[in-house]
Amino acid sequence: MEVTDLKKLSPKKRAEVFYEAEEFSERLIELPPGGKIPPCVMDTYVSFYVISGKAVVSVDDKKTDLQEGECMITEPATLEMKTEKGVKTLGIQVEKR
Repeated sequence: MEVTDLKKLSPKKRAEVFYEAEEFSERLIELPPGGKIPPCVMDTYVSFYVISGKAVVSVDDKKTDLQEGECMITEPATLEMKTEKGVKTLGIQVEKR
């Protein structure tokens, strides 16, 4: 068992993996005000949980607003994330079988 306090964890770069297994990985994604993750093709299922802040996430060009306490799950897709005021999210990638 491993416990991680996401509120105290601060990534050294924009998105940092803090747990990885063969089937899935977890990463902390922290974007500053005006920050973004450019479009990227994901061949895994992805879940985003917003720890703090707010972001606009695009899934295959369909946009949705996510704010603190909300979670989004996608099938493999092209993803993009933008924030106006900054955001800290937990990202989980799960391998497609």
